[in-house]
Amino acid sequence: MKIVDAQVVVTSPGRNFVTLKITTDEGVTGLGDATLNGRELAVVSYLRDHVAPLLIGTDPHRIEDTWQYLYRGAYWRRGPVTMAAIAAVDVALWDIKAKVAGLPLYQLLGGASRERVRAYGHAGGWDLPSLFDSIRARRAEGYQAIRVQTGVPGLEKVYGVHRDAALARENATRLDQRPSPVVEDWDTAGYLRHIPRVFEAVREEFGPELPLLHDAHHRLTPIQAARLGEELEPYDLFWLEDCTPAENQEGLRLVRRHTRTPLAIGEIFTTVFDYQTLVGEQLIDYVRSAVTHFGGVTPLRKLFDYAAQYQIKSAIHGPEDISPVGMAAAIHLDLAIHNFGIQEFSGHTALTDEVFRHAYTFTDGHLHPGEEPGIGVELDEDLAAAHPYRPAYLPVNRLLDGTVHDW
Repeated sequence: MKIVDAQVVVTSPGRNFVTLKITTDEGVTGLGDATLNGRELAVVSYLRDHVAPLLIGTDPHRIEDTWQYLYRGAYWRRGPVTMAAIAAVDVALWDIKAKVAGLPLYQLLGGASRERVRAYGHAGGWDLPSLFDSIRARRAEGYQAIRVQTGVPGLEKVYGVHRDAALARENATRLDQRPSPVVEDWDTAGYLRHIPRVFEAVREEFGPELPLLHDAHHRLTPIQAARLGEELEPYDLFWLEDCTPAENQEGLRLVRRHTRTPLAIGEIFTTVFDYQTLVGEQLIDYVRSAVTHFGGVTPLRKLFDYAAQYQIKSAIHGPEDISPVGMAAAIHLDLAIHNFGIQEFSGHTALTDEVFRHAYTFTDGHLHPGEEPGIGVELDEDLAAAHPYRPAYLPVNRLLDGTVHDW
């Protein structure tokens, strides 16, 4: 069996997705997700101009060898563009291998380690009443674990929550104008005063048993993160996510010394090297990288095996900008590994689910990848073509004095 074609499909059924479709001489196809939100076309060029030509004529079953060839052979290693491109190839090859075997991907990864995969959803509100309504809505949808984000007094636009739907759409694309990123504002002192009171109120309203998560989104220094983690301890969080920019891995030593709140980190990490100190010194409790941005199933499985030696669990990144292709691959991996923790699941628009027909299901707060051979996703190329790429950006963040801050 040989690869005879590798096509890159860009579609925007509500937001942009980049998909690699690999075809073999026996007519077997595989899909991989290469979406890098806000920088999609950089990955498109990397795949079309540099990676796809290298795949023609190669054996699709040589997944490990192909991964090493693309990672080491380019000389320029790591980084989100490179690793998203490699991830697309890796997942597409696993899709092909599992289809040839006539098995769902998780069976090739050792079979199921559990019956289903627990997921958490997102709740947000500008004030407590709207936040409570959002939490109730997620619970009505079946979620049994919920991430809580809230507005901060004095700020107009905050990550994870908006005053109204219009603001949430402010960075939506227009065909006649390339948009600029939405600018959100930030006040760390106000946030640190406000968030513990929010979780106190949420616990009083919803009780002690509902698993609650919170994302600080890289906006705190290590000592600020330590303070927040300590002040949130009475409210028994499932985790505090991205409490400080973790490129400074040593900074987590300070956080860990001051709080027993579990810590989750890694959604912007692209290789195991980003985790070496964090995992080796047991400074975190959950690793958050996505299949799509970490180079695929092959390296992410290795990361989870490494983390397992330190009793650290998985928590694969799963926002709306991970396509159903990347989500499906994640759920297969979740089902197979032993040290699974939880899966983020935002879901997608109905149109996205039409473009990417998938076998995975969400029921009673849990996911299952389904039993179709491969990863269980089929791309409707005609419908994808009807929704072309539309330029869009992630927001940026500024302090109240105008200084650009972490987002």
